Amino acid sequence: MEIAELRRELEKLHSASFGWARSCCRGNRAEAEEVLQTVYLKILDGKARYRGECQLRTWLFAVIRNTAITERRKALFRSVTAIPATNARAFRVDPNPDPELEFERSETQSRFRMAIERLPDRQRETLHLVFYQDLNLREAAQVMGISIGSARRHYERGKKRLREALDREEGAYGFGWRRKENSGAVL
Repeated sequence: MEIAELRRELEKLHSASFGWARSCCRGNRAEAEEVLQTVYLKILDGKARYRGECQLRTWLFAVIRNTAITERRKALFRSVTAIPATNARAFRVDPNPDPELEFERSETQSRFRMAIERLPDRQRETLHLVFYQDLNLREAAQVMGISIGSARRHYERGKKRLREALDREEGAYGFGWRRKENSGAVL
C-alpha cells in the first residue's frame, strides 16, 4: 500500500483508533493521544508495516494495543526509578470544560465505565472491540493475538460479569440497565 493511500485510510480510521487507544489506556485521554501519535510515527517511519494479511483496521488495532502495552511498561519503569515530584497542573480547574468530558462524567456513564474497568483486561478489551469497534470475534482475536476460542470465552465471561455488576448497581441505585440483546451481533 502506498504512503498516500495509507494516510487516507488512517484518517478514515482515526476516530475508531482513538476510541480503541483510550480503551487500551484505561480511558486516559492524554495517554491515548500519546499512544496514537507513537503508532502513527511507527507506521509512517516504516517500523510497523501493513502486509495485507488481514484487514487494515485489525492490523492497526493490534499495533495500537501493543504500543499501549509497551508505553504502560515504560511508564511503570519510569515511575519506579524516578523521584516523585508534585504536579501543580493536577490541581488546576479547567475554566472551559469540554462538553464531551462533562457527559462522560455523568452518574450513569461513570457507573458503567467503572463496571467495565473492573473487568479483567482481556474481557474488557474483547468487549470494547466487539461493542465499540464493531469487530467480530475473529477480528478481535487477531487484534489481541489470541485464538478465536479464547476470544469467545473472554467475550462471554466479560458480558456475564458486566451484566452481574450492572444488576448489582440496579439494585443499589434503583435504575434499570436491562435492554433486549441482539443475539446476531457477534456471529
